[in-house]
Amino acid sequence: MAADPGGAPARVMVVGLGPAGVELVPAATVDALREAARCLVRTAHHPSAAVVDEVATGPVETLDHLYDAADTFDDVYAAIVEEVVAAARAVAGTGYVAYAVPGSPLVAERTVALLRTDGRVSVDVVPALSFLDLAWARLGVDPVDAGVRIIDGTVFATEAAGERGPLLVAQCHSGAVLGAIKLAADDVSGQDPARRAVLLHHLGLPDERVVEVPWADIDRTLDPDHLTALWVTRLAPPVAAELVGLEELVRTLRAQCPWDQRQTHGSLARHLLEEAYEALDAIEVVAATEPEVAPLDIDHLEEELGDLLFQVYFHALLATEAGYFTLADVARTLHDKLVSRHPHVFGDAVAVTPEDVAARWEVLKKAEKGRASVTDGIPRALPALALAAKLQRKAESLGMSTGTLDDRRRQIAAGLESFGDTAPGGGGEASGETLEATSQTAEALGEMLFAVADAARRLGVDPETALRGYAGGFRRRMEAAEALMPGESPD
Repeated sequence: MAADPGGAPARVMVVGLGPAGVELVPAATVDALREAARCLVRTAHHPSAAVVDEVATGPVETLDHLYDAADTFDDVYAAIVEEVVAAARAVAGTGYVAYAVPGSPLVAERTVALLRTDGRVSVDVVPALSFLDLAWARLGVDPVDAGVRIIDGTVFATEAAGERGPLLVAQCHSGAVLGAIKLAADDVSGQDPARRAVLLHHLGLPDERVVEVPWADIDRTLDPDHLTALWVTRLAPPVAAELVGLEELVRTLRAQCPWDQRQTHGSLARHLLEEAYEALDAIEVVAATEPEVAPLDIDHLEEELGDLLFQVYFHALLATEAGYFTLADVARTLHDKLVSRHPHVFGDAVAVTPEDVAARWEVLKKAEKGRASVTDGIPRALPALALAAKLQRKAESLGMSTGTLDDRRRQIAAGLESFGDTAPGGGGEASGETLEATSQTAEALGEMLFAVADAARRLGVDPETALRGYAGGFRRRMEAAEALMPGESPD
């Protein structure tokens, strides 16, 4: 038995007020309140809290003021425990303190859990019905048979990660909480219009509402408060769980596979490039056949994106081993960067067209990274056409004058005319005149190709994709012609 410094026992009787009105307050709770030397009520914002004033014979104090004085709920809970302990020690030897909480003291009551492990006081509990009992009755659900898990709505994104349902989500005390739940779950884009949830509001009270709504409407159907909960029969496939599982698999391969153990950032570089190109091939096939994409092509794209994702996970794991950063840091950095680069979505900036977005993106990127030029960070290993198009876009974002499409057409035509009917010959030792002519030809061709890349970009065509697409078609024509040729296949 805990005691105050003088040796007298310090006792706390935690009593439940039930889930709704005074008619559901247990008789044992009324008796405990009546006999207490002092009564503390966690919050007066509960339908049955008034019963404490009606039956208590000792002083009554509510603890709502602690919510306003603290920055976080954890701070509130700690402050409440200190108040209850101090009150119990103050009446030690003459009686006990009754600490009254909404619903059941043993369901979603963090302060009670803290008190029961606090060695300064002795804690007894008077049980009561919780909102869960009313919820099961309204839903017609046996929680054991259904395998229900109870989730705190304020931390839904983490607690529900990997869950498929059914879930009863408590602590849905505001529209912001319900909105965060909606966004945290998968399929928020509305691809599954049949997906629904049930809002449970003021159970056991005259204005009780149990309403099934589309998932998109869970935060705009009613005005939620601390007596609001959400019933979710199923969630979409758990993205978070699959990603965590993949991370664990990569760790296992790194620890147990001889090939994976040997890899470094450098040795993996070529694999990242190869996987990126394979994913690009799969994307081009899908893009060329949309919207009638063959299922096998979709499966191929899914597989190639997975291979690319594996490379990201592997490099993140190598960085974690070196103490640089973790996969979570990669995700967090990307999240924060995307938010900061989209002030027209997450702030007050205005961007009406895609061009507005692109121009603002470059300005923000330059300022964010402290770069002297918008060209800083452009990979030198980019294919030439892709490099040309990227430089042209960067120049345009700065407002640089790069001419018009007609200017590019004339430039291309002039380049073709300049070549004439001859070209530098091959074979033998090149003379100085031949080398100079070759250099001039290369420069003229480079200028013309640069103009072609810019013309393509102005016409809304990515030059790299266009050339790859045409080369792919030419390759298929070559293969078809080769199949018709007589003779043996080459070794």
